[in-house]
Formats: sequence, structure tokens, C-alpha cells
Amino acid sequence: METKKEFITGSSFITGLIIAGGIALGGFFPGYYYYKTRFDMRTVTVKGLAEKDVKADLAVWNIRFQSADNVLSMAKKDIENQEKTIKIFLGKAGFTDKEIIMQGLTMQDAYADSYRDRNTISARYTLNQTITVRSNQIDLVSQIYTQIGDLVSQGVSFNSYGNGVSYLFTGLNKIKPAMLKEATKNARQAADEFAVNSKSKVGKIRSANQGVFSILPREDIPDQSEREQINKKVRVVSTVEYYLD
Repeated sequence: METKKEFITGSSFITGLIIAGGIALGGFFPGYYYYKTRFDMRTVTVKGLAEKDVKADLAVWNIRFQSADNVLSMAKKDIENQEKTIKIFLGKAGFTDKEIIMQGLTMQDAYADSYRDRNTISARYTLNQTITVRSNQIDLVSQIYTQIGDLVSQGVSFNSYGNGVSYLFTGLNKIKPAMLKEATKNARQAADEFAVNSKSKVGKIRSANQGVFSILPREDIPDQSEREQINKKVRVVSTVEYYLD
């Protein structure tokens, strides 16, 4: 009985060794092939930059003006006169009727504010109107914008929202293909330089990311945003991963 027990015990020990060895090998081989795969797949990831100077091709100019009076009909008549004055000014400058767009009229009644003391209100009604100039005549907009002060002497009262111009570039889709081609070319040059230094050879593309196109001001002018500048710079950075032979 004691011999049989020793035999069983020895068998269990051998079985345990086999199982343990199997687990160890099972953990070794997947790790080995993973390492081998990573070792064999030699790649290099590089970035390619492309930039292009462009000029805005669309200007959006919001001309905001207002009228205030205690009599609503008088305020309305004044805002209509200002509208006519502005339209004549823009027409003489060379803008067409299609480029001059009237926005909706808004009104504020100071008496509607129950928290305000009516004795301190100088004008009950305030009317606000906006005329938008939407034009591809970029240089003309830039020129006439500097002359808008002449309208003040003609009775136009601009409101506190300002009358800024936004210069936009809408031709991005036309230049995208050429810029992507240039960015990819520059990325390949960077990969070739790396390959020479590492004594290898650049192979096929493994993956590529064209990146995001950015429209930036051509010059970095303090306190002036990209939309305020006519001259701009389009930039894209492509990321490309190549196999190395």
C-alpha cells in the first residue's frame, strides 16, 4: 500500500511538471512571435510640411447703425434716412445691389425694463439696423472701409457693435491636392534622409494621415486676427509611416 501511494505521488509530481512546462511554453511562444513580428516590422514615421500664401477672395462687411427717439415714428424715419445715405455711399463706391444685403430691423423699448428709472431715459425707442456688404472686390472693400467716417458727417450713427470686415479665403478645395502632394514629397525626403543615416532603404507607405489644413495670417500682427487680414497662409502637415527595407 505504501509503495502504491509513493507511485501515485510520483506520478502526480511528473504530471505537475508536464503541466507547468506546458504553461511556461504557452507563455513563451506567443511572446516570442510578438517580439519577432515587432522586430521584423521596421518602420519610420515622418512629417511633411506644405505652405502656400493666398489672398482673401471674399469680404463680409457688416455696417451697423442706429436711431433713438422718444417718438417711434421719428426714430423709424431717421433710420430709413441713414439707410438711404449708406446705400448711396456704397453705390457710388462701386458696389452692386446684389452685394448690398439688408438685415432685419430690431427695436428696444426702454420703458419695457421695469427696473429702469424713466426719469433717466433720454430716448425711449432705439432702432438698430445692419447692412451687410458681401463682395469679392477685396481691394475695393479695403479702400472704402477706411472712408466710412465720411458717413458720420452725413448723419449716420454707428452703434457700439462696431463695423468690422472679415476677409475670407474660400478656395481651399482647389489647392488641397497640390499641397498634399508637396507635403507627401517633403515627408518622403525626410524618410530618405533618415534611411541614409540608419543605413536602410525606404519601402512602401504603411499608413498616412493628411493632417488638418489651417488658414493663418501671413504676418503675425499684434491685436489683429486672421480674418482681419487680406493676405493669409495655408498650412498642412502630413504624417506618413514607411516600411524600412
